[in-house]
Amino acid sequence: MRTIPDTFDPAAVAAIDARLAGVAAEHGVRVPWAIESGSRAWGFASPDSDYDCRFLFVRPVSAYLALWPARDVIETPLDAVLDVNGWDLAKAVRLATAGNATVGEWLRSPLVYDGDSAFRDDLLALVADVADPAAVRRHYAHVARAQWDHAVDGDDVRLKRVFYAVRPALTLRWLDEHTGVPPMALDALLAEVGVPAEVGEELAALRDLKARTREIGTAAVPRAIAAWVRDVLAGEEDGVGPPDPARRERAEAGFRALLERWAPDAG
Repeated sequence: MRTIPDTFDPAAVAAIDARLAGVAAEHGVRVPWAIESGSRAWGFASPDSDYDCRFLFVRPVSAYLALWPARDVIETPLDAVLDVNGWDLAKAVRLATAGNATVGEWLRSPLVYDGDSAFRDDLLALVADVADPAAVRRHYAHVARAQWDHAVDGDDVRLKRVFYAVRPALTLRWLDEHTGVPPMALDALLAEVGVPAEVGEELAALRDLKARTREIGTAAVPRAIAAWVRDVLAGEEDGVGPPDPARRERAEAGFRALLERWAPDAG
C-alpha cells in the first residue's frame, strides 16, 4: 500500500524510495512498513519541514540466533531534507512492550511510502495486546511535559514545541475514552476527542500560522491552549513502572509468529 499525497516533493519521495530499496539490498532485510512521521504526518508541517521517513525491518531468522547480532537500527545519511531510519522488528516489539508508544504511532501513520497492510495489522494487534496502558500514558505525559516546559519558557515560543506538547496531551484525552492504539495525526485525534471550542479555534489559527511560517517560527502560546494543556497534564504520572512477565511472554510468542511470517529467506 502507498498513501503519499501529491503535495509531497516528488524528488524527496523518489530519494526516500531509493534509500528504502538500498536498505533492503545492502542489509539483506525485508522492509514491510515504511511511513512518514514527524510534523507532516502529525498534521502541522511548516513550509520548510523536512521528510521524516521511519521504517520497520525484519532480518532472516538466522540473524536472530547470531552470537554477535547486527545493530537493531538502520540509519541512512541525515541531511537538510531527508531523515530516514528504521528499527528492527525485535526492537519494535521490545519497546512497545515496555510502554514506548512510537511503534504504535508508526503503524497508524496516515502517510505510507510502502507497506503491507497485513504486516501492519499483525503488529498492531500484538502492540495492543502487550503494551501496558499505564506505561503508554506515562510515555505521552513525559513527552508532553518535556515539550511544554520549553514551550512556556518565555513570551514567544517555537510553534513546533506547542504542537509537540498539544498532540500527546490530546492522546492522553483519547486514552481516557478509548482502548487500543491511538491515532498519530492531529486531525484524527481531534475527530475522536472533544476539546473546548476556544481551544479548537486557537489550534486552528495556530496551525494556519505554522503552515505559513518557517520551522523556527515563534508566537505566544494562546491562553485557552495553555490552560487546557496544564489541565490535561495535572495529575498524570511520569516515570517507568516495573516490567510485566506475562506481557513479555506474549510479546515473545507474538514476535516469533511475526518472524516466521515476515522474515526474508536467508541467502
